[in-house]
Amino acid sequence: MSATVFSAGFQQLGDTFYSEVAASPLPEPQLAAWNAELAASLALPAEPDEALLATLAGNQPPVGAQSIATVYSGHQFGVWAGQLGDGRALLLGELQGQEIQLKGAGLTPYSRMGDGRAVLRSSIREYLCSEAMHGLGIPTTRALALVASPEPVWRETRETAAVVTRVAPSFLRFGHFEHFFYGGNEAALRQLADYAVQRYFPDCLTAANPYQAMLEQVIARTAELIADWQAVGFCHGVMNSDNMSLLGLTLDYGPYGFLDGFDGGHICNHSDHAGRYAYGEQPEIGLWNLHCLAQALLPLLDREAAIAGLKRYQPLFEEALGERFAAKLGLRARQESDWPLLSRLFELMQASRTDWTIFWRRISHFDSSPGALNEPIRDLFLDRTAFDGWAWDYKARLAQEGSTDAERHTEMRQVNPKYVLRNHLAETAIRAAQAGDYSEIARLQALLTRPFDEQPENEHYAALPPDWANDLSVSCSS
Repeated sequence: MSATVFSAGFQQLGDTFYSEVAASPLPEPQLAAWNAELAASLALPAEPDEALLATLAGNQPPVGAQSIATVYSGHQFGVWAGQLGDGRALLLGELQGQEIQLKGAGLTPYSRMGDGRAVLRSSIREYLCSEAMHGLGIPTTRALALVASPEPVWRETRETAAVVTRVAPSFLRFGHFEHFFYGGNEAALRQLADYAVQRYFPDCLTAANPYQAMLEQVIARTAELIADWQAVGFCHGVMNSDNMSLLGLTLDYGPYGFLDGFDGGHICNHSDHAGRYAYGEQPEIGLWNLHCLAQALLPLLDREAAIAGLKRYQPLFEEALGERFAAKLGLRARQESDWPLLSRLFELMQASRTDWTIFWRRISHFDSSPGALNEPIRDLFLDRTAFDGWAWDYKARLAQEGSTDAERHTEMRQVNPKYVLRNHLAETAIRAAQAGDYSEIARLQALLTRPFDEQPENEHYAALPPDWANDLSVSCSS
């Protein structure tokens, strides 16, 4: 039985950027979930052997690299929070060029209240949503393994511990750069920026200012990412600058949620009392966070060039969003006049709290023939007459570009998912796992790897949420 050997990546930067930390042993570890597809891409076995499981539980140090917790700072809910850092995450090293990180592996020098251990509940939510977003084609960190334990952990109540293994090309955050900017350590800021450009933005090396070129790529990736979120109705819930990925990945799955009934002001995080991170605010918050990153990089940039780069965000985002909603409506040649049609649709959906995912899936079967009422879609609206008016204009728009139903239906089903990780689905898996049954995690993982497929045997997972789901609440402790 040969050991899995990790290579040092971020560790090569030196201890200015991290603290060496050994994981806290996890008693009675049980493998609750394993991502065989991701494991294969990392040259890992189809099932973890005893030694690998021990490493992923935090009970055995990684071979080839020292586990570390990185230091960063950030703005939380719009307020400078000072030094933060990996309070419950340890970077083991790299496999096949991917960083491998344990979340929930114990206390670090950067742990605050509630840090160190993660609970089974939040770990299941992160494991499943990482893979659900990957299945949707949205840039994200991935989840390799979930290890559970009977070790007690206190949040609002007594829960049990778990460790989730996260995988990404890099876990660099905007907050890593903020830390050294606000600490006045320009040498470390430059060293970190050089590392990021060389490792993750090598095409920027030939630019007149590689740091400016990197910033512009981060701006573009962030605009694309948030357009992806808006299109599928994903709410991150806690878009602090320290939760923003330099690579444009969805990072840190805490109080997230997918829209059920549409509400542009939906707040998925019950700790977000002012609604800063509501669904409709996410695009603007993305820009706010990019300003934080640009400010942190300013010693390496020309100020006017940085401002010009930030001004590109809004048109980039609008272009990306327009492309996604044109595809969701089955329109091949996007026009500026499509925005009023889309705005009217959102107003109708808002008034009826129309289920976001079900609407877009049903409209993927829209019948554009004369006289067709499209009752399955129409019945999702309270004001059916208003919907009829909108549908008439939508039919005219489809006719304008010679759209054919059969071809359009096939294309629309590839961008309008039938299945997303609704809160009640995750909650069902959590309750089963807390009773010792991990099978629902595996079922949901398999389901969500193919969210665009019909999967008639799984039809019940695409239904409207049950009444009890209205009482579910997620917060920053989730």
